[in-house]
Amino acid sequence: MTNWVDVSVLVEITSLSATRLSEGVGSTGVRFDVNAKLEEKERRSGRVVVLFGLTVKTKPNVVKYDVEGSATLSGKDTLIDQMLKVDPKTNVPFVFHRIYQHVFTTIFMMASFLGTVYPPPDLLFPGKPGLTTGDSGKVQPVNVAQTPTPPK
Repeated sequence: MTNWVDVSVLVEITSLSATRLSEGVGSTGVRFDVNAKLEEKERRSGRVVVLFGLTVKTKPNVVKYDVEGSATLSGKDTLIDQMLKVDPKTNVPFVFHRIYQHVFTTIFMMASFLGTVYPPPDLLFPGKPGLTTGDSGKVQPVNVAQTPTPPK
């Protein structure tokens, strides 16, 4: 097992939007559709910079979140390479788990401001339905069922 603590991941959000598409969600709950992309921008010894984009929409159409930014991975090259590999349990690069931890906090705050639902903090983690990687190397949409929990 790889010790991810040995790789520093600095996440910088460069663009963030949240749009409330309708009032209330009813008693049926919502599904979260996720579309994510990850692109390597720069690589040096002990350091890799990746650009990411994450769009989270609900079905029915209640809210949409768009987040873009960069993540700088620092540490041993072999550990960085391991973090950039795809997690076989979720089909998402391991580094996206760390990125999502940071992004989730931002989405939660936006949901609080809008008074709407937010995705679960473990949306991309093992045990949840995974995202699949398409031919382009981009992570493709997935449906994740969740009962809405309005922010307090």
